[in-house]
Amino acid sequence: MANEDIKEYSLDEIRRKVARGESRTGARPLKRNADIEPDEDFWKRARVVMPPPRGKKHLGLRLDQDVVDWFKAQGRGYQTRMNAVLRSYMQAQRKTDGQS
Repeated sequence: MANEDIKEYSLDEIRRKVARGESRTGARPLKRNADIEPDEDFWKRARVVMPPPRGKKHLGLRLDQDVVDWFKAQGRGYQTRMNAVLRSYMQAQRKTDGQS
């Protein structure tokens, strides 16, 4: 598939298209983000967008060892990538909840 074939839509745009009957997927009505469990296919297509530098809060955080090992294996900046994944989830939830 060529890059020009890839289109990006916000969740609101997709909902409007589905409401107008423009969905070509034949999928069920969209669920709230909190109701969707990301599957393997989602994570294959996911991309990490690194946030700009901000003030950071140091805290003790308990994570599963295999999660830490996997992020560390990705190389330098693994904590920043972990933060980017958490930020992406937070932003998706804020949009769902109507927050900014």
